[in-house]
Amino acid sequence: MESVEGIGFDLDHTLAIDNRLEQVAFLRLLEMVLSEGGRTLGTLGDEIENIDALLARQRRGEFPIDDAVRRFVAERDVEPAERHVEGFRLSAVDMVAEFVVPLPGVRTTLRALVDRGIAVAILSNGWNPLQLCKAERTGFRGPILVSSEIGERKPAPQAFEALLQTLGTDPSRTWYVGDDPHGDVAGAQAMGLRTVWINWEGKVYPSAQRPPDHSIEAFAELLDLLSSKEHGR
Repeated sequence: MESVEGIGFDLDHTLAIDNRLEQVAFLRLLEMVLSEGGRTLGTLGDEIENIDALLARQRRGEFPIDDAVRRFVAERDVEPAERHVEGFRLSAVDMVAEFVVPLPGVRTTLRALVDRGIAVAILSNGWNPLQLCKAERTGFRGPILVSSEIGERKPAPQAFEALLQTLGTDPSRTWYVGDDPHGDVAGAQAMGLRTVWINWEGKVYPSAQRPPDHSIEAFAELLDLLSSKEHGR
């Protein structure tokens, strides 16, 4: 069995959880918009539902985060301006230390991988500097590829090509670890990477989709999985 020379990681819900940080940033932006004479779209529940729908579209790649902010402001009858975009961005980044929590075992496992000489990198859909700050919060010390910077989003093959180039490893000797069966697992499989589905939330893997090479329920299990493969078990 070929040894593992490089591992790529998803960030959100793989290395850390952000406790709906961006949702809260939009709620803070709503305060600004209302202070400028804007209107609400209904109850607080309605606003949260609309924010979640807007973020879902942005995360699917329909538009960048700055455009999401402009849409949000315009829908509330205020002319979008740079202050709204900058205010949202600063608010989100400022909340990282308070909101972002590394998953148990992440920091010690990452250090152990580096000690083993395994190349590591993050490939994340998102925007900077938010994702960079989140990664730093987890203790990650390595290259961080973010869709807003590389111009490609998972599961696009080009995104995983960029990861392989950064790691400098062959797909057959590279693992990708993530929580999303479509964006992470299927995207990596299409490029020939070995896949590890982290399922700490106890979800059911989609039956219609090709299963991952490995599944783990806790991040620290990654080291045991590597050891078992190295010994051919």
